[in-house]
Amino acid sequence: MEWLKYAIDYGIIGLLTLMSIIAVAIGIERYLLFKKIKTDEFDDRRSLELILTAKLHVIASIGSNAPYIGLLGTVLGIMLTFYNMGQTGLMDSGKIMTGLALALKVTAVGLLVAIPAMIIYNFLIRKSKVLIMEWEINDGRKRI
Repeated sequence: MEWLKYAIDYGIIGLLTLMSIIAVAIGIERYLLFKKIKTDEFDDRRSLELILTAKLHVIASIGSNAPYIGLLGTVLGIMLTFYNMGQTGLMDSGKIMTGLALALKVTAVGLLVAIPAMIIYNFLIRKSKVLIMEWEINDGRKRI
């Protein structure tokens, strides 16, 4: 069962790190797009909205699923701790605490990925709504 410790430490935490990098990269890319986009170049609202909201679902998916992946790591860490306790037959508090610390570490990393991802997502959604409103205001002026 030693492999499970490495799977939790490197596999799950590695996956969460990758998810974090993806969320931040998409967030930066979207932010830079929002800075340079000119809403008056679009003829209809739907095409503007389609471009503005592209890839935002990925950030939302990462933000909503990272805590569950962290929870999976926690469950596996606790299972590993109980397995090791059962194998040795001893109640060594040092090993128990080390196992539980590993389990809780994965939960913390999951939350550290989810919270910034949701902040980035909400910021970008708000910015896209503002740009769409600006387009609607400018479009209304053109029709008058």
